[in-house]
Amino acid sequence: MRHGSIPGARGRVRPLTLLGDAVLREPCRDVTDFGPDLAALVEDLFATMYAARGVGLAANQVGVPLRVFVYDCPDDEDVRHLGHVVNPRLVEADGVVIRGPEGCLSLPGLEAGTERYDHAVVEGRTVTGEPVTVHGTGFFARCLQHECDHLEGEIYADRLTGWRHRKLMRQVSRASWHRGS
Repeated sequence: MRHGSIPGARGRVRPLTLLGDAVLREPCRDVTDFGPDLAALVEDLFATMYAARGVGLAANQVGVPLRVFVYDCPDDEDVRHLGHVVNPRLVEADGVVIRGPEGCLSLPGLEAGTERYDHAVVEGRTVTGEPVTVHGTGFFARCLQHECDHLEGEIYADRLTGWRHRKLMRQVSRASWHRGS
C-alpha cells in the first residue's frame, strides 16, 4: 500500500467464511512471500471488513489460511487504531480481565459476553516485511486478541463456558446463515 492511500480502496470485497467452514478451525500458515499478492490480500481484507462493518478481519475469514489480519478499531478512549499485521504473535495479554460484548463477522448478528484482558501487544510484520509492534488497550486490546485467536483456528465462542456457550450455540443453530453440522 502506498503512503496516503485509503486502505481497501483498491481491494475487492470477498465472501466471508462462516462458522462451520473448516478454514476457521485450522491454524493459519506463516506468510513467506511479501509481494504483490500479499498487498492485494491486505487491500481485500480492508475492503471486506468495511463492507461488513467490522473492526477487524483475519485472512481465514475470507478463506485464506495465512497469518494476516487488518483492523480499524477504537480503544476505550475513542482513539482510532488502523493497520494490519502479517505473521502476528500475541506477545502480551495482561491487565484486568473484562467480560464485554464480542461479536464476529463469521457469526453474523450474534454476540456474547466474552472475557479478555484489557491490554495486549502483538508483534509481526507489515505488508512490506518491516517489523511492527502494536499495543492495544480496552476494546482495541479485545480486537487484537480476537484476531490472533482466528489465526490459531479459534473463535470467541471457544472462550465461553456454561450457559453463555450454550446460549450462543442455540443462537447459531437458529441463525439464517447456519448450515448445520
